[in-house]
Amino acid sequence: MAEKQLYPVFEVPDFVTKKNEESRKQQYKPSVYFDYATGDFRLDGAGRMAGASGREAYMQWCMKTVMTERDAFLAYSTKYGAELEISLAQSDHASVEASLERTIIEAIMANPKTEYCRDFTFTWNGPDSCDCAFNIKGRGYDEIQTVNLNFSK
Repeated sequence: MAEKQLYPVFEVPDFVTKKNEESRKQQYKPSVYFDYATGDFRLDGAGRMAGASGREAYMQWCMKTVMTERDAFLAYSTKYGAELEISLAQSDHASVEASLERTIIEAIMANPKTEYCRDFTFTWNGPDSCDCAFNIKGRGYDEIQTVNLNFSK
């Protein structure tokens, strides 16, 4: 005689797999577009804030992280930002370049979505100002993005 079960018995499918979980974690989320040239959010024709794709939002995060001085604002954790003042206070150009490269890499690599930050070039515009360019690659993207910034002592 067949035994009756009080509760039905069936196989439970695996909905969350490591592959699905990793791709979900690496997903770049869209945000609003911040225009660094004007220092304000970009607006569309109707006066609403324009949206930025996940990739654009990630690149904006990278720029904002590098341009924010570490430990200068209580709103941010001590892990956010770059140590620009210390880097720019170095005595010679080679020391400034090495220190800027170190602090920028440290700041950008704090985001787990960053694959790498490298290929730094510095162009000095006098004794107290330099242009810095470097490449960033986010995980899941084939393209490499170049970031250009200007630093002054």
